[in-house]
Amino acid sequence: MTAEFIQGLGYFVFIIYVIGLIFITIFCLMQFHLLLKYKTKTREGDHIKGSDDFLPKVAIQLPIFNEQFVVERLIDNICKLDYPKDKLQIHILDDSTDETVAITAAKVQEYKAKGFDIEQITREDRTGYKAGALKAGMKFLDADYVAIFDADFMPEPDFLKQTMPFFENNQVGVVQTRWGHINQDYSLLTELQAFQLNVHFTVEQRGRYAGNFLLQFNGTAGVWRVKCIEEAGGWEADTLTEDLDLSYRAQLKGWEILFLEDVLAPAELPAEIHGLKSQQFRWMKGGAETARKMLPTVWKSDLSLMEKFHATSHLMSSSVFLFVFLIGVFSVPLVFLLGNTSIDLNYLSVFMIALLSIIIIYFVANVQTAWTKESPVKNVLKFLFLFPIFLSLSMGLSLHNSIAVIQGYLGKKSAFIRTPKFNIVNLKDSFKKTRYRDTKISFVTIMEGLLSLYFFTAVFFSIKLNITSMVIYHLALALGFGTIFFLSIRHMQTQKAPKK
Repeated sequence: MTAEFIQGLGYFVFIIYVIGLIFITIFCLMQFHLLLKYKTKTREGDHIKGSDDFLPKVAIQLPIFNEQFVVERLIDNICKLDYPKDKLQIHILDDSTDETVAITAAKVQEYKAKGFDIEQITREDRTGYKAGALKAGMKFLDADYVAIFDADFMPEPDFLKQTMPFFENNQVGVVQTRWGHINQDYSLLTELQAFQLNVHFTVEQRGRYAGNFLLQFNGTAGVWRVKCIEEAGGWEADTLTEDLDLSYRAQLKGWEILFLEDVLAPAELPAEIHGLKSQQFRWMKGGAETARKMLPTVWKSDLSLMEKFHATSHLMSSSVFLFVFLIGVFSVPLVFLLGNTSIDLNYLSVFMIALLSIIIIYFVANVQTAWTKESPVKNVLKFLFLFPIFLSLSMGLSLHNSIAVIQGYLGKKSAFIRTPKFNIVNLKDSFKKTRYRDTKISFVTIMEGLLSLYFFTAVFFSIKLNITSMVIYHLALALGFGTIFFLSIRHMQTQKAPKK
């Protein structure tokens, strides 16, 4: 290869690297803007809770699929809601193909005998997956409001009494509550998931609400006005995030989504890596699908320019992983080609503003907001421990999530893979059940192992050649991909489940 070719290659790699940094930085600054809005906590015309006597009839939909480990817990918890029994309609939308069907049927009969209006609704096939189940369940509703809970949620008894009064404002189409984490302390993996979700359910959701930007129903732990669902066009199954899709269509029709940060709905976090990966894949691909579907409508709407920018950042948020992956892969040749160019990496220090923004956002969401039980000093030390690990593992998931994003933008369809739940509540519980776990090594897992070797090799030669400008970054990438690879192997099921 000629010197000119190597120099040109160096400049090409640098351009790709900078494009990735620009996208990530813009996204981080948009997130920081949400933090500034979040700190205000209020907006002009902020909603006031209505009368506690406002107790309309409410239907509760529980979409489930093969949830034998948690379905009893779910139904028991829903039937403990402190709400007039004659104003409560409970529908278990059961698409299951295993023992869950019989377990659910027994529970339904138990609570019917206690006077509850409760039904198990099944379908012949899973057309449309969760969106299809919710759409099919609409025709059985005998209420003007519908609350939706996934199988792993355990709402507090006063959930409906805390949320329903806000519907006295006729513009409110959805009331969304904050997710809690019943098994946050189970492992480092669950702790890190809570670490990220705390940002979404404080800075992002409340920040969007305070800023008058479009936000979302999170698929569960929220209540819809039935009229809002109908006017927005109903549930559609053309994306894997039917909740985000319907949320945008509803708001573009003039309906408002109210986010209640102070109302907590506890849920079970995925305790093993394959459950987390399936959840991430669904969220990342569905986000890209919804962006592809809704962004043209958003930009043709009469929203303000700032509302459109934030809607774009929101819908394209999953794309961040694609750029994280690209700058990671391209950073290795960049380091070794840099000497053949006149590029000064010191100029890239301006992009450190992105990292600084994320540090502040995660600090506020966790240390100042979510972690209220421990001392400030302990919380700061916990943050200093978790944040670098979180960044490393997020980078380790970037290949997996990038594939999901690319498929979403290309319009490649795939099944709705639900996240397995194992009734993990405390340290004594185990996810090592005989079902609902992966049984073979995927191509993506193999690539994650190879990428770990790729970055470890980069670290080795960087030290050997005394080119250490990105050693820490490459070490974080190597450890991130290596950890994801290790957990993917370790959490595999060793035997296939018996066929039914």
